[in-house]
Amino acid sequence: APAPEPEPAPAAEPADEEMVEVKDYIPGIFVDLKYATEDSFTGKVIYDFTNARLRYGTVRKLAAVQAALLEQGYSLKIWDAHRPAAAQFTLWEVCPDPVYVANPNKGYSSHSRGNTVDVTLVLSDGTDIEMPTGFDDFSTLADRDYSDVPEPARSNALLLENTMADHGFTC
Repeated sequence: APAPEPEPAPAAEPADEEMVEVKDYIPGIFVDLKYATEDSFTGKVIYDFTNARLRYGTVRKLAAVQAALLEQGYSLKIWDAHRPAAAQFTLWEVCPDPVYVANPNKGYSSHSRGNTVDVTLVLSDGTDIEMPTGFDDFSTLADRDYSDVPEPARSNALLLENTMADHGFTC
């Protein structure tokens, strides 16, 4: 009888710095890249892709956040992830305010390096829930002082923020 086929070698885990597709490692995560649409403060498409990419080290932390949230009936929705340098220049042209947009003339932004992700909290089936603000809200409601937003937006924001912090993210 012929020898059985050998099992394929497991794929090597990517290095933490390697850029990867988020959904390849977190299949149930929701992705709605706002800068791939006109649904942002710019009112125009900033980049032409819809797959979220991040450094693998960031994805590993995000996977832990997603697992913790799923246990409670929630999920993450990604609004922005890796952003090409050209996109950062476009954002700066639209809003040259370093309070809201990293100045690309001073080096790559954390988004351009694949270290930063903009997320919101949704139900595990993707249903939107009340949060303090939507995407790209530059008002005081978007700060980390949730005393000025109603329940349950406050509780939802704190759940997201605390879960992210528990898994190594900083705001």
